[in-house]
Amino acid sequence: MDERLALTELVQKLGVDIDPELLSLALTHRSWAYEHGQVPHNERLEFLGDSVLGQAVTVLLFTKHPELEEGALAKRRASVVSTLALAEIARGIGLGAHLKLGRGEDLTGGREKDSILADTMEAVIGATYLSAGPEAATGLVLSLVEPLLADPERYGAAMDPKTSLQELAARTGVQPPAYSVSSTGPDHDRKFTAVVVVGDVAAEGLGTSKKQAEMAAALSAWQELTARA
Repeated sequence: MDERLALTELVQKLGVDIDPELLSLALTHRSWAYEHGQVPHNERLEFLGDSVLGQAVTVLLFTKHPELEEGALAKRRASVVSTLALAEIARGIGLGAHLKLGRGEDLTGGREKDSILADTMEAVIGATYLSAGPEAATGLVLSLVEPLLADPERYGAAMDPKTSLQELAARTGVQPPAYSVSSTGPDHDRKFTAVVVVGDVAAEGLGTSKKQAEMAAALSAWQELTARA
């Protein structure tokens, strides 16, 4: 598909008007940039988007839940600004298909990596802020995170999926989760794959650390078991 047409489709999914050049930059991973003569990539936009995301979610929770103490507000915020939550949001809009990745990163499953998807989601928020202003960027954030905030079961799962999966297994009477982890690549760029088996469910997670991979696998298994309930 033509890049401009693909970007147009993505903009329609997001429901905001983002400058095509900024959106293309937001989708450009550093691995692609390095393979194309050190052109700009999305990390500066990611930095901006992270701040916009945090502020929008904080203000929403503060104004919507006057009954909650600081600790409860912090937990709810963490549940939707975490890498796992942002990666889930990115998958929901098909963001992975639009990523500009280097050949090596693409071949090793970069389009499905939680860290890359989450970082790109933040970069898209940053591009929205620069293109359409703070109000539009806040509106985008809220449209993306409100479905997650509406599900109280997610607060613990998104923030601590391994504990949540263990508790769910205990409640449903299945065997406790069992994890296995493998890794590939050189020491400076190692990629981890975790597989968790709980009951008759097996789920996989990817990450740049053993912990991140296990958390991703746990959240995937938790979601599958919850969907059956």
